[in-house]
Amino acid sequence: MTTFTPKFKRVHAIGAIVALVLFIFCSLFIHSSGVYADELSDVESKLADLKRAFEQSKAATTPLVSSYTKLQSQLADIQKRIGVVENEVERKAKEVAEGDVVLGDQQNILEQRVRVFYKRSYYFSPISALFSKRSLADFARELAYQRQITSEDKKTIAAVVLYIKDLEEKKKALEGERIRLAVVKQETDKQSQFLQTEIAGAKAFQTKLAGEIATLSQRQQQILAQKLASLNLPTSLGGGQLYCTDDKKLDPGFRPAFAFFTFGIPHRVGLNQYGALGRARAGQSYQDILRAYFDSISFEKRDANTKIKVQGYGERPLDEYLLGIYEMPGDWPMEALKAQAVAARSYALAYTDNGAKEICTTQACQVYKGGNKGGNWEAAVKATTGEVMVSGGQVISAWYASTAGGYTFLSTDVGWGNRSWTKRLRDTQGDVNSFSDLFQKAYDRDSPCFYAAQGYRSEYAKSAWLKAEEVADIVNVLLLAKQDSGTQNHLSQVDRSNPDGVETWNVERVRGELKNRGISPYTSVSDFSIDWDKGLGKTTNITVGGDGGNKSFSGDEFKNFFNLRAPANIQIVGPLFNVEKK
Repeated sequence: MTTFTPKFKRVHAIGAIVALVLFIFCSLFIHSSGVYADELSDVESKLADLKRAFEQSKAATTPLVSSYTKLQSQLADIQKRIGVVENEVERKAKEVAEGDVVLGDQQNILEQRVRVFYKRSYYFSPISALFSKRSLADFARELAYQRQITSEDKKTIAAVVLYIKDLEEKKKALEGERIRLAVVKQETDKQSQFLQTEIAGAKAFQTKLAGEIATLSQRQQQILAQKLASLNLPTSLGGGQLYCTDDKKLDPGFRPAFAFFTFGIPHRVGLNQYGALGRARAGQSYQDILRAYFDSISFEKRDANTKIKVQGYGERPLDEYLLGIYEMPGDWPMEALKAQAVAARSYALAYTDNGAKEICTTQACQVYKGGNKGGNWEAAVKATTGEVMVSGGQVISAWYASTAGGYTFLSTDVGWGNRSWTKRLRDTQGDVNSFSDLFQKAYDRDSPCFYAAQGYRSEYAKSAWLKAEEVADIVNVLLLAKQDSGTQNHLSQVDRSNPDGVETWNVERVRGELKNRGISPYTSVSDFSIDWDKGLGKTTNITVGGDGGNKSFSGDEFKNFFNLRAPANIQIVGPLFNVEKK
């Protein structure tokens, strides 16, 4: 089962972000299968409603979610700059206070200088000095001195007046800054609180919507399970050598031909066996390998002689039982084998509740053939005697699968119960920006089922290749079901009897139904483009080009309707898929 990442619908949040950024920055700038079609009809209808709500919500709030981290950083920067402004205002306030003290002194000086200046101006007369008994030289010196004193008095008076004027202007500017700063702080606090409230609401909405979609999708997966089961895909290497046909080497005898290739095979949770092979070849230890695939685990020892019940074999000591496990080729690197041994031992103890219950001997549990497999496998079991993985004080049921296709998933992603030690992992060496990168960097790239088109029919070289008109029919079925969910029980694959006991509409009928609803059907497709989440490992969107124009669908809805309508047992079997054309 694939997962969704729903987001809440709050259109006004976008405007709030714009207002927040513009207002604050402008302010600061001043300062600087079985019977699946019948039940699927109702399920698809409800799921379509949920998905529409999700897509509308996503379109409305993507700017909020994608900008959240950036905006928080911006808010922190703004608050930091507010602190700088506050410090500057405080400094200016201190200067003004000190200026008031200095002003008092300067006013006293000014008053004295004004009085002296007035007296000198009043009593001293150059004409009267001419009639005095002093010499001309004395008179000249006195005149020069008086002029100097008078000039200094004028300068002092002018300086004090300017100081007073500057101080008053600073007081006025300071008050303005205080008012603007108070507004900025108030708006920042308000918008920060608003953002926190909106995000909290978003998370609550996401949890609710995710639960609803997950429940419906799980039921949908049950309905499609019968057809998937007909592929007989192994869940692990316990079924023997993996065999996946390389359809790229098969010629169906027609052109154009389209095939839908899936990365990996079920179930993609826990230890990726071929991934362990790649990691061991890269020099990783068995514990490092296990830590890569399981979250928050520790390694502990258990009694290797603990008895467990094995179906058809009675009771066996734990590590003696482990010697008969056939889940990994014996010629693989020792660190990969030791990782498998610890995973198998952990699974057996957890599955049997420390021996209280019986464990089966097939891939439904883990493949046990009795006796001692010997060789390197025996050495791996003995090298890890009694060692298990523990989480929360409990031995974990360490699931494993042959090929994850470059990505592992949470147990809840595939419809299983929640296990905190499962994890979503991009199982690659380095970043992945394209399918080409994935082919080169995935640890499990050497698996023959790493990238394969699943299913076949007796004709067309027993391949999974489809004709352009067959793919067009699948697209038409999807368009019709989205337009009118009541048609769903007529849209099963045409080469099998209808599971609902009603008429299955053939290619022509589906086209006619679309035309009756004002939709132009496809008679042929010419190309596809794929968008995918490179962190999660999931096809998110697929766009179809053809004589009906260009149409886009979510990866999930396209996969589901492809699996319902595609002929024989041809299937898309995982969340990450691609389209090949020849």
